[in-house]
Amino acid sequence: MGHSAAVWDQRAAVEVTKDSNGIDQVVLRSPRGASARVSLHGGQVVSWRNDRGEELLFTSSKSMFKPPKAMRGGIPICFPQFGNCGSLEQHGFARNKMWTIDDNPPPLHPSDSKGKSLIDLLLKPSEEDLKCWPHSFEFRLRVSLTVDGDLTMISRVRNINGKQFSFSFAYHTYFSVSDISEVRIEGLETLDYLDNLSQRERFTEQGDAITFESEVDRVYLSSPNVIAVLDHEKKQTVVIRKEGLPDVAIEKPITLKPGEEWTGRLELSVVSSSYCSEYL
Repeated sequence: MGHSAAVWDQRAAVEVTKDSNGIDQVVLRSPRGASARVSLHGGQVVSWRNDRGEELLFTSSKSMFKPPKAMRGGIPICFPQFGNCGSLEQHGFARNKMWTIDDNPPPLHPSDSKGKSLIDLLLKPSEEDLKCWPHSFEFRLRVSLTVDGDLTMISRVRNINGKQFSFSFAYHTYFSVSDISEVRIEGLETLDYLDNLSQRERFTEQGDAITFESEVDRVYLSSPNVIAVLDHEKKQTVVIRKEGLPDVAIEKPITLKPGEEWTGRLELSVVSSSYCSEYL
């Protein structure tokens, strides 16, 4: 007999286990059978399955996960730098660091807890981090799963430094698809983008949807709620890097004064489409 939402025990829906490398992972489960796995290495969501057990995220078979390097796939967190647009390593260092479980995080809105299985993680800079990026911060991450299996990530970056600093940020989400030729990405028309296949030349999107007749690798800019990079591997991958609200965090870095906090949010769900029965 399945659990109903009314009697679902949130504590039983969260389990700490270890991956094949001995690194702690947190498994989140919903009462209807959906699940997510979050690695403490990088604070990275490495799996998200619907209530039928189907994997919705992609992880690459071409690269082995060997810490301290990040896994290619899932939802890596790009912080405090996106891409190679700065002096740090590609996509910053947050995705290569060990996070800790935050047992007593500052409160969020009650709707971000009620009826969800969730985990709160915390990243603080090490002495090594401060040598290459000399700014003190607290990065809090909440990953939660609703009763219906929707996945939410809430990032909170607080400046505990004596002076202001700026950073760029992105959720780098890899979706798994059965046939990339059937995929359409809508809502990007009129946006400017950098084309990585044309030496990052800047263009304006003209079409009403992105399709994948050939390789596509673009960074979309100047939107309050979306930055996307689209790619494919063996016709089974769509990569969407979606930056946190409320600001564009790649072309226009986020600046925090001492004591200030920035919040970014990513919400993922499976919805019906007129083009196919189900898509992301």
